[in-house]
Amino acid sequence: MHWDFALIFFFLAIIVPGLGRRRVRVLLELPDTTKSDRLSLYASTITLQWLFAAVIVWRVSHHSISPEQLGLRLAAVPVTYTTSIVLSGAVLVLQLVSLRRLNSDPGASDNETVQIARKVFPRDRLERICFTALVCTVAICEEFIYRGFVQYVFQAWSGSLVAGIVGSSLLFSIAHLYQGKRGLVSTFGAGAIFAGVRAWTGTLIPTIFAHFVADLTIGLLAPRRILAALAKSSSVSVGSQGHSSVSPGANFE
Repeated sequence: MHWDFALIFFFLAIIVPGLGRRRVRVLLELPDTTKSDRLSLYASTITLQWLFAAVIVWRVSHHSISPEQLGLRLAAVPVTYTTSIVLSGAVLVLQLVSLRRLNSDPGASDNETVQIARKVFPRDRLERICFTALVCTVAICEEFIYRGFVQYVFQAWSGSLVAGIVGSSLLFSIAHLYQGKRGLVSTFGAGAIFAGVRAWTGTLIPTIFAHFVADLTIGLLAPRRILAALAKSSSVSVGSQGHSSVSPGANFE
């Protein structure tokens, strides 16, 4: 493996999850975030993702790796469109099912991931616009990084498609280590499915669309669900103890 690729892999396996955990600790220590905090978070994430993707483009160009080898092509149009619709639809259904669990499980609001989401998800029109730009960035950059670059390098290095799928899925899940063990497993599973689709179609288009749908659905619909879960949790606590042990949630519009 080229030294610069090894350095990129080190960054993805060690630095990225470390920065993620650090950011999570900071967020958990805050009682809440301000509008400025959230917009700054969106802007910094967008900047870093595009910067890192640009570095990878620079290094793969240096090694004469074509865009097509990284999945940056249209491929067969009917297959690409059909796969994009089916995969995005399946992801949408799964996300909606996950959101319903927030209302059906009063204890879900105590989940660390939910508490973080409450502090970073958009709360007004401007934040939703900026958040949509963030989701576009994440969908394009992460698919390019993990299902494009990482999957190609693992497969080329090992000569095995399975190694490419497993390797890219493993690094993708490690990047989401801040979501805990459950998040680690779910992101590995999602990464493996996405990697399989990328290998089958030869393009990143279906996984980019599905990734976009997954993140946008949660980001725009979760705030109201979280508030409802917090209210239900508060009601349960009042009924069982005679007082509420849950502080009021943020005012999501």
